[in-house]
Amino acid sequence: MDFGASIFFTDYAITPAELAPAMEARGFESLWAPEHSHIPTSRRSPYPGGGDLPKSYYDVLDPFVSLTAAAVVTKTLKLGTGVCLVIQRDTIQTAKLVASLDQVSGGRFLFGIGGGWNAEEMEDHGTEFKSRFKKMREQIEAMVQIWTKSKPEYHGEFVNFDPMMTWPKPVQAPHPPVIVGGAFPHAARRAIRYGQGWIPIAGRGDITGLIPEFRRMAAEAGRDPADLPISMFSAKDDPDTLKRFRDLGVARVTVALPSAKAAEVLPVLDRWAELNRLVNG
Repeated sequence: MDFGASIFFTDYAITPAELAPAMEARGFESLWAPEHSHIPTSRRSPYPGGGDLPKSYYDVLDPFVSLTAAAVVTKTLKLGTGVCLVIQRDTIQTAKLVASLDQVSGGRFLFGIGGGWNAEEMEDHGTEFKSRFKKMREQIEAMVQIWTKSKPEYHGEFVNFDPMMTWPKPVQAPHPPVIVGGAFPHAARRAIRYGQGWIPIAGRGDITGLIPEFRRMAAEAGRDPADLPISMFSAKDDPDTLKRFRDLGVARVTVALPSAKAAEVLPVLDRWAELNRLVNG
């Protein structure tokens, strides 16, 4: 089971160029960067984690910029969006960003995506909350065409374009894995329908009991569960729980790092590097 880490990169946190090599040196497999373009001051949408919304949510850097900085100072560390709010982004331009980062990193990009929870944030981008998941599916279907076809085209309700020419294509074949974030069962169904992996949040309920059900659903849909690895986000530093994830075949776990300077972040990395050795031997 691989170990990764996610962090809200901000102008007061450890930089990607400092964190990424430190992770690589400690044996981490992947670095994940979340995103929010902004947070409207109305605050109608409640924070899913409960309580006040952390300041880092509206201070966070763009994930593609952060991960590009991490890519150029590492050789093996995988780089993921955790998650990219594609429903707030232009489809064609985002497809180019993904392919470009996959090129810059030499094929190390992981495209974690999600439909988001902040209705007023996405409304500012012209996206309706109720139809966001249908839009997300069409966006990913269209991006796959862009990544894999010499003259892609797509015609849907939300995404529509005639044949075009656009490069670069990604390094990874057929394209970087699309890993769908969100809770069971709805996000799990989306991952099975058009993803190459699923990202649940470890701390929201007893997810371990749902893993066999997810794999059963995948098999019933004609998907090989082995082609849909599970990335468990925001795991806790409990060795027994981590070993349980390992024994259930979870592909990776990630720790949520604080948006802080190196003096606070690096000891957390050291703790999780030791957990990695303890769990994986």
